[in-house]
Parts: sequence; C-alpha cells; structure tokens
Amino acid sequence: MSYKIIGDSCLDLTEELKKDPHFQMIPLTLQVDDVQVIDDETFDQKKFLAMVKASPNCPKTACPSPEMFKEAYECDAENIFVITLSSNLSGTYNSAVLAKGLYEEEHGKKNIAVIDSWSASSGELNIGLMIRDLCEQGMPFEEVVEKAMQYTQHEMKTYFVLESLDTLRKNGRLSGLQAFFATTLNIKPVMGADKGNIIKLDQARGINKALVRMCELAVKEAKNPETLRVIVAHCNNEARAQLVKEELSKRAPFKEIIVTETAGVATVYANDGGIILAL
Repeated sequence: MSYKIIGDSCLDLTEELKKDPHFQMIPLTLQVDDVQVIDDETFDQKKFLAMVKASPNCPKTACPSPEMFKEAYECDAENIFVITLSSNLSGTYNSAVLAKGLYEEEHGKKNIAVIDSWSASSGELNIGLMIRDLCEQGMPFEEVVEKAMQYTQHEMKTYFVLESLDTLRKNGRLSGLQAFFATTLNIKPVMGADKGNIIKLDQARGINKALVRMCELAVKEAKNPETLRVIVAHCNNEARAQLVKEELSKRAPFKEIIVTETAGVATVYANDGGIILAL
C-alpha cells in the first residue's frame, strides 16, 4: 500500500529525509515584529536568529490552515499519517483534524490518521521514522496507527536543555511551572514532556553538565536501548549535538542515533544552542 507521512514544520527532517517523497511538510508561519517568515525550505536559521536577537519582542508562531492540510490529503497515497506538534503547544493538531473532516465531506472516506505527537521536533521525527519502518514492512494501516499511538502515548520520552526558556515563558508554554530561572548562577534546567506538557526534571550548573544529566536521565529510563532509535535535534550547535550523541553512545548500545537540525518552529522555542532529545 502506498503511504505518505505529513508533518507540520516542527517535524525536523534530516537533509536526506527531505529528499524522501514519502514525507511532506506543512509549514507554520513565524513572526518577528512585522516580519512574517514561512517555515519551509526557504527558512534561513542564522538570519532568523539574528532577527530574534535584534528584536525586543518575542517571536510568535501561527499554525497552518485546515485548507493546507486538506490539499496535502488530496494525493494518490492510500494511507496518510499526519504527525503534529503537541496539541498543548499549538493548534496544528486541530487544524489537521478539521482538514480530515473537510476532505471526507468532499471526497468520502480515506485512510487518514492524525497523530498528536505529545512532543515536538525530534519527537515528531521519531514517530515519523517508526511509521515509515512499519509501512515499509507492509503492515496494515490500522495496525500502524495502533503501534504509533502506543509508542507516542506510552513509550516515547522527550527531553530538552535550552540556553534560555524566555520564549517558552513569554509565549505561555510553561504554564504550571514555577519561575525557577536562576540565570545568575548559570543553572540550566533539564526539561521533559509529560502527556504533551512541559515539565522540569532536573537542573545543573552550566549547559554541558545539564546535557550530560539529560543523557543520564534518558538512559536510565530507556528500556531495551538496543531496540531504540534516538533523535538529537540541535538549534545552530552541531558540536553540542555530537556531545550528546557521544554521551549516549558511552552509556547504552542504542540501535541508532540520528542528529538533525531544527527548522523554524523549534528554532523559535529552542533558541540558539538548544538541544531536543527523543527516544
């Protein structure tokens, strides 16, 4: 059965995967002051980070319209899997679900599964690669959906360490968390996702110590690492991503560790130097 994996633009594909015709991205729109940036292949990360740095205001994101998703569903693929940012962080999931209803009103039933990643960035990519593997094995649509949902909601873990949590805080994405930003002491929190909500797991002094602590936590919670694929997404800091890859490799025999770079949405929230880990 032919298949397509559609992600919003927080599905941070590697350069190689961008060439894979099974994947399609639906871009969000980013805004810095009066400037709007489409988060597609034209996104220039360095230019965008410079704009954010120069602006006194917080960058914002806007989710794609249902129409954009509906157009993507109008294709030859028999099975369509849509992976979105956590519905607690963005309206993209609702937009994709609405599009499914619109498509079916017009064209009738089709195998379309919209999956709330309860994550972002590397988490979305991890789910996407799992779905790709299952489709390539010839697994039926319903089974792929069932396994993907099980993995997303009960097995996958997302962690991140950022230089600054300012954007998340200002955009209201840290609701329910205390303001523990002890920046003067260079304390960096190790964050995680719990059912799509952001939680604090630990902290360390200095970013490298925080990254090592993140790796320790990830390995401690990883069951059967030899069966797990790990995705490390970085925002403009390849060296930091490689450090995380080495720390993980030292600690456990993971099946595969993939390093990718954040596109626009994850760049907005991770800020310069941020690392997002999913396994």
